[in-house]
Amino acid sequence: MRLSRIMLLAALSSQGLPLTAQNIFQRVDSLLTLNYRKGDVDTMYITRPTKKWTVTARLNVSGAKIEAEGIDRTASSPSLSESGQHFKAEMEANEKATLSVGVNYLGLSLSAALNPAKLMGKYRDFELNFNSYGRRFGFDIIYQDAKNFRGWYDYDGMERIELPDGMLSVKTLNLNAFYVFNSRRFSYPAAFSQSYIQQRSAGSFLLAASGMGQHATLDWGQEMQLKMTNIGLGAGYGYNYVPGRGWLLHISALPTFIVYSNTSMTFADMHVPLQYHFPEAIITGRGSIVRHWGNKFIGMSMVFNFTNIGHEESLAVHNIKWRIRTYFGLRLGK
Repeated sequence: MRLSRIMLLAALSSQGLPLTAQNIFQRVDSLLTLNYRKGDVDTMYITRPTKKWTVTARLNVSGAKIEAEGIDRTASSPSLSESGQHFKAEMEANEKATLSVGVNYLGLSLSAALNPAKLMGKYRDFELNFNSYGRRFGFDIIYQDAKNFRGWYDYDGMERIELPDGMLSVKTLNLNAFYVFNSRRFSYPAAFSQSYIQQRSAGSFLLAASGMGQHATLDWGQEMQLKMTNIGLGAGYGYNYVPGRGWLLHISALPTFIVYSNTSMTFADMHVPLQYHFPEAIITGRGSIVRHWGNKFIGMSMVFNFTNIGHEESLAVHNIKWRIRTYFGLRLGK
């Protein structure tokens, strides 16, 4: 940092400019503007906003669900000793809602978020969402530590068992990354961060990599733990549809097939590794709608993650994680 400051001051001095705060700001502004505007893009399809400042207010709502289905071959009944007993369970976390405000200046962003339910003591979980949507590369990092799952558990031929809040705690990390082939004409940022504007309809093939790690603990008389680590590779497609001036509709799907899987379940003193069953997959879907007019924009976006592990003939686990965001923004400055 100190070396960068010295180099900047030396550059200003070499041009004969007095080293005042105003001159330094003007020089930095010029460099940021040049870097922000440049890029190998087809301006008939995508452009940068003309304003330097963007202020955006957002409402974010997210949720998570875990589904398990399989055959319990430990049943003690003689009639079930060979085929086992089919079971199914579903657990869902409380939805999280946050309000946030973000300020962007020539690609540099700062934001702050507020969770009203957490302030009132009604939400005890922790969740972190970090997203970066570049012209060629982008990624999502989602971490959740949830202790408020509730749901039900079914055994064939038996009455459904309700599972109350607090029995299941889950720590989950989702990672998704993508590469855009047609980055000159198709823009992910236009649909999700509004740092570009899509002028004409265009699509692109996408390369994708996904990862998921999870540690779930169910306290039901005896403790049961499920641990999984999965990495997937795949490809998909995204499309930005511009039906009219100022409008943008986006949809994309990134299916990845799991190439590395390490999943096991521990119950009491028993440790059971889960066998890989093709096809196991991690699927990421995204959608958005954006409306621009004048120096304002409004929109809604969605990110949906689905993970399929195992097989129903033994044990299958489905993880669902989603987030919906609505926002209103203003572009300011020259």
